[in-house]
Amino acid sequence: MPGGAHLKAHPRRLVPALGLSLLLLGAAACSPGPVGIAVPTPAPEVASACASLINALPERITEGERRETDPVSPLTRAYGDPPIELTCGVAPPAGMAEAASQCFEVNGVGWYAQEAENGVIFTTIGRKLYLEMAVPNAYSPEANVLTDVAPAIKSQNPVITPCT
Repeated sequence: MPGGAHLKAHPRRLVPALGLSLLLLGAAACSPGPVGIAVPTPAPEVASACASLINALPERITEGERRETDPVSPLTRAYGDPPIELTCGVAPPAGMAEAASQCFEVNGVGWYAQEAENGVIFTTIGRKLYLEMAVPNAYSPEANVLTDVAPAIKSQNPVITPCT
């Protein structure tokens, strides 16, 4: 066409395209967004080791796929809906000093468990880094999800004191 191309929408093609666009928009609106996770501020050497640990975690935990976190941080990771939240470089939780008797092991990794309002917060125990894993009640029994992260923890977070 002289003077540039002019496009005219064909009515029969516009309706399916519009329907598909609305369907895709609806699917995007229903998918879970980023998970808000507080980012700790550990010492630089801990942050570096934590970033390696977080990178070694699997792409899925149970049926939950990896999700974006807000803010984006190499110290956090989230999976599934409701989200399972992992944070590396946290301070030891209150009560952990007495945790030797409360330590339990899953696939060679020692954990300290604290009941929370909507689930359980697990923290690695007896290792160089403290990794916290908040698991909602929807994944009951909550301790089952710990098996999926054990290989990464064992390879990236050395044992200092074994769980007994």
